[in-house]
Amino acid sequence: MSHAWQLQEAKNKFSSLVERAQHEGPQTVTKHGKAAVVVLSVDDYRKITRPKDDLATFLRDSPLADIDLDIQRGKDAPRDVTL
Repeated sequence: MSHAWQLQEAKNKFSSLVERAQHEGPQTVTKHGKAAVVVLSVDDYRKITRPKDDLATFLRDSPLADIDLDIQRGKDAPRDVTL
């Protein structure tokens, strides 16, 4: 459950804000009555920023993994470019 903190209250009770973020979940800090930031625990942050799979797994499981791509470079001369 998220709790809203006014900026001044969050500054004055920062330790409590951090404690609640760690044990109760994300905490919203408001500025001039509007949500400004969300304070969350490192564990919650890691959950939302961690890739679900590593790159090799992602590529292997891609629906395009079985497509036969021709990745050979053409032998044609480069095009003329006027500078």
